[in-house]
Amino acid sequence: MAKIIDGKEIAGQIKAEVKAEVKDLLAHGIMVTLAVIQVGEDPASSVYVRNKKKTCEELGIRSRSYSLPQAASEEELLSLVGELNEDPEVDGILVQLPLPEQINEKAVLEAISPEKDVDGFHPCNVGALSCGEECFVPGTAAGIIELLVRSGIPIDGRECVVVGRSNIVGKPVAQLLLRENGTVTVAHSHTKNLREVTRRADILVAAVGRRRMIDASYIKPGAVVIDVGIHRDEKNKLCGDVDFESAASVASAITPVPGGVGPMTIAMLMRNCVESRRRRL
Repeated sequence: MAKIIDGKEIAGQIKAEVKAEVKDLLAHGIMVTLAVIQVGEDPASSVYVRNKKKTCEELGIRSRSYSLPQAASEEELLSLVGELNEDPEVDGILVQLPLPEQINEKAVLEAISPEKDVDGFHPCNVGALSCGEECFVPGTAAGIIELLVRSGIPIDGRECVVVGRSNIVGKPVAQLLLRENGTVTVAHSHTKNLREVTRRADILVAAVGRRRMIDASYIKPGAVVIDVGIHRDEKNKLCGDVDFESAASVASAITPVPGGVGPMTIAMLMRNCVESRRRRL
């Protein structure tokens, strides 16, 4: 049976480190501040926003919440982003996605100052990541690398396959694996003979967005499997892109859903907020 990579435990380690940094900054009279903007009242978005506020409180980070109505215009949202860009007290700006259809998501993300883009979605940060320069990295992708490193799983020289090419997970995690000297293949919906490709992987990252698609037949015996997916099954229980029981019978290590990659995303977001303040000091 595969070793379970405990994302809750590792996220807890990172949050403890962040809390200590925040305490150190506070001792010098410096407050870390995250501004979160939500447009409308999408239930899932509201849950995410509450979780971020709660984590901020736990770590000593000040959170500012801004709620705009569902009918808010793009101009209203861009004006608020502009104000927060200029506010010297604000270290990170996060616009909760998805946005209502009348608002151009790309325009909003590009309006956030790259120095306060703690989600790592601004083209300047995306470009810096591809060039191997210092930048903010999306929390899920950065969290995956932390899971591997803190679990003692070597990346250098290993064959890595990422299934999925999204801007939020697939592409950035591929860049980070390259940075760690992995040999990286990005597979996707047009990849031919997908099983042959994934069975080459020493490290397999499943970010395909299809419930329990990746079973044992996709996995090389002894591989490490990182499951990024989050879905509800027919019994309304949380599950991932990986068929856990099947995959765990052949993998050497695997992340569960829930409790694997998920907790890492918000921990890395908080770390980015502190990093933003330190860079600007």
